[in-house]
Amino acid sequence: MENNTLSYFNLTMFMNIRHYHYLASVFFLLLYSFILSANLFMMLIISQEKTLHEPMYIFIAFLCFNSLYGSAGFFPRFLMDLLSESHLISRPACFTQIYVIYTYASYEVTILSIMAYDRYVAVCHPLHYHRKMTSKTVYALAVLAWICPACNLTVTVVMVVRLPLCGNNIQKVYCASWNIVKLSCVTTAVNNLLAMLGAITAAFLPFAFILYTYLRIVLACWKNSGEVRGKVLQSCVPHVLSFVIYSITSFSDTALSRQNMEEINPFVGHNVVNRISCHSSSFESSHIWP
Repeated sequence: MENNTLSYFNLTMFMNIRHYHYLASVFFLLLYSFILSANLFMMLIISQEKTLHEPMYIFIAFLCFNSLYGSAGFFPRFLMDLLSESHLISRPACFTQIYVIYTYASYEVTILSIMAYDRYVAVCHPLHYHRKMTSKTVYALAVLAWICPACNLTVTVVMVVRLPLCGNNIQKVYCASWNIVKLSCVTTAVNNLLAMLGAITAAFLPFAFILYTYLRIVLACWKNSGEVRGKVLQSCVPHVLSFVIYSITSFSDTALSRQNMEEINPFVGHNVVNRISCHSSSFESSHIWP
């Protein structure tokens, strides 16, 4: 029977770990504290050190801020659920969490894309770098990187909110749009099509762009000396590795959401979420301290 007035959802994937839930809570609290302190520390260094007021480091500061934003959308609620016997989440809070986590993931991709463009201009057009990457251009790209995912996710969330639902059990440790779509009482072909198009736009196009820019960088460096190639690799490889790791973990989380999670060890889902949430901190560290 259709129910358009569900006031809460039930997160069913929390395991009964008995007296170990306090130990788990301490571990994830320390992890969250590390993410907060590491990213705040990076942002403080970049803001205080004038020599780091360059496009690449400004983009790293944006990544740090985005990591704080995304972790705030996941960890506080997750920590509360670890210590609670009930795992009910209100409808507004659930859709808010969906919006925050999904925009965080989209922001990560778009910021990594403009960082790839920055490296491309620096390596392939070094004489025109300061003319092309002015402060106005940097902040215009940053605004574009924030606005486009926000608009895309707003449309997605609104479509999911309007679906009539026949249940309230979400097989996950956090709210996810696909898990709510599966509760719909009506056909979701339109939602699935739009979700596929949105995924292609949000993931594959930036991925293709990053591959293209770094292919151009490799070709440009091939003719240079070994010392120049070494400096370029030192600057670019951490970025490429971070994007590859991010893409793999994001794909894994998406693939898991399409499976019957009752037949999968919940710790698998937990690990994927945690890797996505905390990989940004190590990325920023590898760039500032090469």
